[in-house]
Amino acid sequence: SSQFGSSRSHACSFGGSHTPCRHLLRPFPAPAMKTLVQEESLKVPKGVKITIKAKMVEVSGKHGTLKRDFKHLPIELYLANSGHEVRAKMYFAKSKQLSMLRSVCSHINNLFDGVQKKFEYKMRLVYAHFPINATITNGGKTVEIRNFLGEKRVRTINMLEGVKVEKSTGTKDEIIITGTDIDCTSRSAALIRQSCLVKDKDIRKFLDGVYVSSHGTLED
Repeated sequence: SSQFGSSRSHACSFGGSHTPCRHLLRPFPAPAMKTLVQEESLKVPKGVKITIKAKMVEVSGKHGTLKRDFKHLPIELYLANSGHEVRAKMYFAKSKQLSMLRSVCSHINNLFDGVQKKFEYKMRLVYAHFPINATITNGGKTVEIRNFLGEKRVRTINMLEGVKVEKSTGTKDEIIITGTDIDCTSRSAALIRQSCLVKDKDIRKFLDGVYVSSHGTLED
């Protein structure tokens, strides 16, 4: 043996075996691939004004103004092509992190649709025996639901900011929720849906409730 120890120094110390350790034979895992730079772009539609300052996006159109904050994302967000294009850029990102670029573009696209067309959620009152009674109050900002499964309790649901609710003129037992912000509009529909859930019964048999039947943008 040399002055630096035995030639069997790499032999496994467990059980006195003279075979090399398995952890020495195992190759190191390859590091995840990183993309040098990735970019997504989005065209600004006509009749829409957009400003971006420190990842705060403000969009204005015929139906009002919407704001959204993207400061929590490690991306570069700016206007290009004389303000006719939005670009989102990301450096040294892994493949899963790159997905946020497309997500940001989708969020901004929803802002464009909101200020141009508005979002609409249609909900149907579904009942087998006890007819559900929905009353719109407070100028379309509040819904009161009565007689759900014959209960005496009045369920009051306040719409979120910028959202209005109304009864459908052409369809029986249908309410329509409209708003410019897709988040507030969809969450208002969810609040109505969750206010009348069937408790302590088999939900496959008791299908009463208020359900979203369709959603999308309002046609001009």
